[in-house]
Amino acid sequence: MLNRIILIGRLTRDPELRYTPAGVAVTQFTLAVDRNFTGQNGEREADFIPVVTWRQLAETCANYLRKGRLTAVEGRIQVRNYENNEGKRVYVTEVIADNVRFLESSQNREGGSAASGAAMPEEPAFGGGNSGGGGNSGRGNNNNFSRNNNTQDPFSGDGKPIDISDDDLPF
Repeated sequence: MLNRIILIGRLTRDPELRYTPAGVAVTQFTLAVDRNFTGQNGEREADFIPVVTWRQLAETCANYLRKGRLTAVEGRIQVRNYENNEGKRVYVTEVIADNVRFLESSQNREGGSAASGAAMPEEPAFGGGNSGGGGNSGRGNNNNFSRNNNTQDPFSGDGKPIDISDDDLPF
């Protein structure tokens, strides 16, 4: 069985950091994710998806994420329920994130001109998990292809043709 989800969207408000009675950090925020189609009025619609992070990842998100920031979230969907003050059963569907990536720098948002197609900024990208292991806690985007090290990028030919023989093709 598989329960994985990957979302890219913008935060609707600053994350809320709280601590459980046992002292475990938990952060909640909502991600606005555009739909691939327009509504009847011709405007794009969005889904507003609640996201929860735990432990070190929660503290990191509270420190670095702000309203409007473009963010990628990877995790699992969880449905929980509880009984409210009126005795009614309430069901909540949310994403429990174990990996969060900041897809634009705060300078790009504040400057107001993030060029489309620009390279990924150097911002923290953190993965956690329920163990609180912390994942990546350094700066940078943790991709195989770093912006500062183009020697690993197989597509950095400056527009020159790539020499591929027929023997290299899998079909």
